[in-house]
Amino acid sequence: MDKKIVFSGVQPSGDLTIGNYIGAIKEFKKLQEEYNCIFSVVDMHSITVPQIPKNLRQRTYEILATYIASGIDPEKSVLFVQSHVPAHAELSWVLSTISYMGQLSRMTQYKEKSQRSDENLNAGLFTYPVLMAADILLYQTDLVPVGEDQRQHLELARDLAERFNYRYSPTFVVPKGLIPKETGKIYSLKEPNKKMSKSDEDLNASILLKDDRDTIIRKIRKAVTDSKAEFRYCEEQKGLQNLINIHSAFSGESVEDIVGHYKNSPYSAFKEDLGFLVADALDPFRHRFDDLMKNKKELDEIMKTGADKASYLAHKTLRKVYRKIGFVQPK
Repeated sequence: MDKKIVFSGVQPSGDLTIGNYIGAIKEFKKLQEEYNCIFSVVDMHSITVPQIPKNLRQRTYEILATYIASGIDPEKSVLFVQSHVPAHAELSWVLSTISYMGQLSRMTQYKEKSQRSDENLNAGLFTYPVLMAADILLYQTDLVPVGEDQRQHLELARDLAERFNYRYSPTFVVPKGLIPKETGKIYSLKEPNKKMSKSDEDLNASILLKDDRDTIIRKIRKAVTDSKAEFRYCEEQKGLQNLINIHSAFSGESVEDIVGHYKNSPYSAFKEDLGFLVADALDPFRHRFDDLMKNKKELDEIMKTGADKASYLAHKTLRKVYRKIGFVQPK
């Protein structure tokens, strides 16, 4: 318990891409050696947009399998499904009573989603940052791995922790952001000016973690580059820049070394090598993932054990919160 606590969650709302892997999941394996890590499949967040129930159940197993296939050890880290620990929803309700409407309405993701369509403008979409704060604060989290798009939500969690601590006395650790190792952002293979997304309708725009070798190689062969035919790493050649970032992430080579190696090569040769590089790098992950998905009994056992561990930690915090706000505790 002398190690700091790290919490992170992944939504089972779509098939994960190599962007998710490079930007977050790949680093989780290293974090568990240095910190007490708690990793959740945050299925409660997923239902702020309509889900097909059987697909949500399947993807919940897939995210858990992805964690493990990426090297996260259930013996070293706590792995669990969010909805299996009711304390998340319970603390979220308490925190919602000290959350201000104005602050929630300024959340960038809410503003963006609400402007797209008011057809699914539900209350959960508005308040899910409070649930995210509950996820973090329940475990007395010290550090939260965050990208730029989640900084605002972490700030809300910090504000709510400080607000509760001021109003009722010190209760929560005020979490800090754990800035991931700097890597080039991974963009769409078809529209390299936008982020690679698990929800992209163009199946060739993203490389999914569960894609087979042939699919990975084919997608990279078809990836957009440009007509300059000059091997450079620059903003004017965003398609090529994106592929170089992918190469660097999987090979560990610097951008400069990659450019130097391929400066006299056609794009086609580079893309061919890159396809095999990514396919080879993901082979161990994919084999382990496939094995786990064929043995859901093992995943069920990991879910149960993880939920028990998470519940024990979460209820320690929740009991303290309930006592401080004046709820009568069962004897």
